[in-house]
Amino acid sequence: MYNTLLNELLSGAIEPGSRIMIDRLSRTLGVSQSPIREALLRLEAQGLVTKTHLVGYRAAERMSRRQFEELYEMRLLLEPFAANRCAQLAADSQLEELERMTEDMKRESGHDSYASFARQDAAFHEFIAACGGNSLVQDSLSALHGHLHLFRLRFNTQGTNEALREHEQILAALKARNHERAESLMKSHISNSRERLLDAFEDGQSSAAPGPRDEGAGRP
Repeated sequence: MYNTLLNELLSGAIEPGSRIMIDRLSRTLGVSQSPIREALLRLEAQGLVTKTHLVGYRAAERMSRRQFEELYEMRLLLEPFAANRCAQLAADSQLEELERMTEDMKRESGHDSYASFARQDAAFHEFIAACGGNSLVQDSLSALHGHLHLFRLRFNTQGTNEALREHEQILAALKARNHERAESLMKSHISNSRERLLDAFEDGQSSAAPGPRDEGAGRP
């Protein structure tokens, strides 16, 4: 159920700021309200939905330019450090798992939606943080990647391919246990990611037209 609602949010079927009606979702999806509530709690923890007393859940609003810049400032502080630690501390089995994740992303790129790639990308970065052994860094990055999902943007294949190439370079540095290179490559990757997202973010902001809020759960 979590993945179902996440896809609805990422695809824009549930629009930013719109109210999420649990009873309507229950009828539409043919499930009880309990798994929906559990999924919403998980999405709330990631910042993808918000809950107001006596009102219920709403999809989070679109990210502002300032929030975007702050998010990437934090990523640049945390993720190069996480890559450095991963290169030094990761078990061989963890690096093998990272390699498998990278190969899966390469295989599926161009076949799935950008929402699917975004989830795999977040998992790759969060796994690197987990390998570094600092739980606070790991938890912080998990929350940041949740906010990153709020873009709901369309991306082209070229941008995805560039990100995949950068992942392979980071992986090679991690496998070589070159912690300084891993840190440097991660810093470049985050900076490049910011530039790729910024273009789409600004296009999306300029083309967005105000409209009435959907009081339902989006397009079921």
